[in-house]
Amino acid sequence: MTDIVAVEDLTRSYGSTVALRPTSLRLGPGVVGLLGPNGAGKTTLLRMLATALPPSGGRIRVGGHLATGSLAERTAARRLIGYLPQEVTLPRGMTAFAFVDYIAVLKEWDVAATRHREVDRVLDLVGLGDRRTRPVRKLSGGQRRRLAIAQALVGDPALVVLDEPTTGLDPDQRASLRDVLSARAHEATVLLSTHQTEDVAALCDRVIVLIGGAVLFDGSVADLLAVADGQVWLGPAATDGARASWRTGTGQVRSVGGTPGPGSVPAPPGVEDAYLLLARPTTAPHEGARP
Repeated sequence: MTDIVAVEDLTRSYGSTVALRPTSLRLGPGVVGLLGPNGAGKTTLLRMLATALPPSGGRIRVGGHLATGSLAERTAARRLIGYLPQEVTLPRGMTAFAFVDYIAVLKEWDVAATRHREVDRVLDLVGLGDRRTRPVRKLSGGQRRRLAIAQALVGDPALVVLDEPTTGLDPDQRASLRDVLSARAHEATVLLSTHQTEDVAALCDRVIVLIGGAVLFDGSVADLLAVADGQVWLGPAATDGARASWRTGTGQVRSVGGTPGPGSVPAPPGVEDAYLLLARPTTAPHEGARP
């Protein structure tokens, strides 16, 4: 597999606070899900990969170009990157088309006719082709999020960095986005941070779990599920020492980890179960699980 991204001993600190500990990764074509609690360093890592934030140490290569090197090298790397930040401020007076067209100009699409075809293409990809002339202020929250995704896809970048891309999208829109990203992932690295574990299960070829600024897990979805194999239970009450537990719609209590009591039966693990086992290494308080 050809590496599109190579990260070597990447670190980032804010004063005395370490946001990312030395991290090395190699990413090829495919969809990579980045999981972790708030404050784990996910956004910091994504911002550095997108060249929006300089690292404190280490190196990043994108398509062979040193994104942490000279201005010429950084510029060459940036031409290969599409980036969706977690928070995007859109110009409310612009139309959807005009906004993406503006981004395409910044990405050096100088020939107007070619650029306009590309703008129309990415708007169609995210289901906004029929909203191209609508001002941003008249778009719904989900439509604005899709518009922000569209700008990240201009030019079919080799590295697509998406921070919480499905925030504000309904289930149908999320399914459509999965189709778009999986198609792009045949040729590109699509790296997305998300709290939606169902998106990871449905879309990702690889999962990275970041805890406390360090990579705690890096592997396939199947490998992640294996972390929770034999540690998920359904029963009348929470297991003793459960990492997490909650009452389901059926009235049974689903427990992750712990020692099962009378009436508990094993349940197939999900991505969320495995993540909770990694993110909560010791017994955590839980509410509403016991009758």
